[in-house]
Amino acid sequence: MFADPADVRRRLDTVDYLVDDGLAMALFLASRLGRPLLLEGEPGVGKTAAAKALARALGADLIRLQCYEGLGVSEALYEWNHQRQLLAIRLAEARREKLVEADLFTAEFLLDRPVLRAVRHPGPVPPVLLIDEIDRADDEFEALLLEFLGEHAVSIPELGTFTAVRPPTVVLTSNRSRDLHDALRRRCLYHWIEYPAPARATEIVRRTVPGAPATLIGAAGAFVARARTLELDKAPGMAETIDWVAALTVLGVTDLLAPGLPATLGALAKTPDDLTQLTAAFPEGTP
Repeated sequence: MFADPADVRRRLDTVDYLVDDGLAMALFLASRLGRPLLLEGEPGVGKTAAAKALARALGADLIRLQCYEGLGVSEALYEWNHQRQLLAIRLAEARREKLVEADLFTAEFLLDRPVLRAVRHPGPVPPVLLIDEIDRADDEFEALLLEFLGEHAVSIPELGTFTAVRPPTVVLTSNRSRDLHDALRRRCLYHWIEYPAPARATEIVRRTVPGAPATLIGAAGAFVARARTLELDKAPGMAETIDWVAALTVLGVTDLLAPGLPATLGALAKTPDDLTQLTAAFPEGTP
């Protein structure tokens, strides 16, 4: 448990995740109030990394649910162990025992998926449940989560309702590829993660790529900041910046004046059009 937002910053700093005051406050309130936290922001700003760092800082297990189109109950909440049920039926037949339907739908045959696993987590430290890229899932999936987000509970028709003894810390992330329903948003605290300020971005890269020269980190950060002002399909985030600096460091580059560096822009660009624009924007004298 965090003592205050400053404690959040200190403890996340120890696991090399740097936060600003806004995100520190959001994480503190989510953990203290027991409310889910919805994190939105451009791709690559560190939404998923925030949940991972939170788990490390708390010494908690991280349970991750990666969302995708078609995600449903059997992948996210729970599923019945059909093979074990079939085995029980055959065993009962071999023993000439009578087996009723209710005998096949007990906790013995239940398979925990990420949400139910978080609810039934034995502790002693509540887990961090990361529901990643919720905007990739169908609208209907959001409805499946409402009971859990509001009550930390999962209802199973055959068994009843499971309620968390130690409610997990829940972090949802979204890249805003579609609008989320108001019902889901009302159940969550909210925070928008901006691109980090230059000084914090420099420190993030320095910690993540410890072998990178300071001159390279500064020059690369300045170029990425300029790149985000272009009309790109996918503006480079911190993840792409780190990849690019790591690639340049492997090549022994200390600044952006060395020849041939535009060939490395594939670490930043994600589409052909973006690659063309970034190459055109690269500093002159680096063919």
